[in-house]
Amino acid sequence: MVANKLQKQKNSEIVTGAKHFNAVLATKLVKTKINQMVGAVNAQRFSTSLISLVNNNPSLAECESNSIITGALQGEALHLPISLGYFYLVPFMDNKLGYKKAQFILGYKGLIQLAIKTGQYIDIDAIEIREGEYLGRDSETGKPKFKFIEDDEVRENTPVIGYMAYFEMRNGYKKKIYWPKSKMLNHADQFSQAFSKNETTINTKYGAKKKVSYEDYKKGNYDHKNEWMYSSFWYKNFDEMAKKTVIRQLLSKHGLLTDTEIQAYSSDGSSFEFSADNNTIVPAAVVEVPEEAPKAIEQESSAPKAPQEDSDKELAEMGINVELNEFGFEEDYDDPFGL
Repeated sequence: MVANKLQKQKNSEIVTGAKHFNAVLATKLVKTKINQMVGAVNAQRFSTSLISLVNNNPSLAECESNSIITGALQGEALHLPISLGYFYLVPFMDNKLGYKKAQFILGYKGLIQLAIKTGQYIDIDAIEIREGEYLGRDSETGKPKFKFIEDDEVRENTPVIGYMAYFEMRNGYKKKIYWPKSKMLNHADQFSQAFSKNETTINTKYGAKKKVSYEDYKKGNYDHKNEWMYSSFWYKNFDEMAKKTVIRQLLSKHGLLTDTEIQAYSSDGSSFEFSADNNTIVPAAVVEVPEEAPKAIEQESSAPKAPQEDSDKELAEMGINVELNEFGFEEDYDDPFGL
C-alpha cells in the first residue's frame, strides 16, 4: 500500500530529494495508483509535470514523497493543471512527524477557473485599484464606483490603493466588492500569524528580534540577515494575496458555489494522504505550526492571531522557488460555509 509504506517512515528518517521522488513515482504500485485516479490517458502527463515541478524546486524535493503525490492528485481531482499558478504545492515542516510535507494551496487563478467551470459566469476577475480610480460609493445603492486610468503604462506606475473583485452571471446578476488597502492590511495583520503591519519585537530561540513595519519592509529598511522573518506570502506578494482574498470573499458570500468549489475551499491550505483503503485521498491530520529553524512554511490561522509570545511559530520557508511562493492561503473568519 502506498500510504502504509510511506507512513511507516514516520518514526524514522525520511528519504527525500528529487532522485528519490522520481524513483518512488516510477514504482509499479504508485504508477498503478496514479492510473486509477487520473486515468491511463492522463497518467503520463500528470507524472511528467510533477517530476518537472519537483526537479525545478529543491525545497519541494525535500518534502516526503507521499504528500507531494497526494497534493498533486488533489489538484487533478479539481481539474486544475499543476503548473501555471492554478494551485501550488508548498513545503512546510510537520513538527509532530519531524519532516517536511507538501501543502495544497489553491491559487488566485484556480479560484477563478473553478467559478468559470460552473458555466454560470460571463465574467469574473479581481484587480488592483490605482490612485485616483476609486470614486466613492453611489449615494443610493452604496455600490463602489470607479474610473480606470486608460493608459496602461501610466496605470502600472500609479500606486495601488485597494482591490476590487467582480463577477457577472448568465442570469444577469452582477456583484463587485472593494477593499481599500488599509482594510486589506488590517485583515492580513489580524489573520496571518506571520505578518505584522506595524513594528514589533518578537521572541525567538535566537533571542529578541525587532520586526519592522510592512512599510519599512517594502522600503528595504530592515536587517536582511533576518529575511526569514518576512517570508510570509503577504510580504512577498501582497497584491496577489489581496486579489485572492477579495475574490474568495466575493464568491463565498455572493457567488454560486458548486460541490467542486466547496471541496476546493475546504482543501485550501491542507496536506493530503491516501485513505486507509488506499482508494481515495483524504486531508491529513492537522499539524502544528513550525517551531524550529527558519526553514518551515508558515501556517495561516482562520482565527484572530494571539499575542506573539513565541514567534517561533511564524518561522517560514526560505528558498521556495518563486513559482511556489506567489500565493499563500488565508481562511475567511466570517465565511458562511465555515471553510
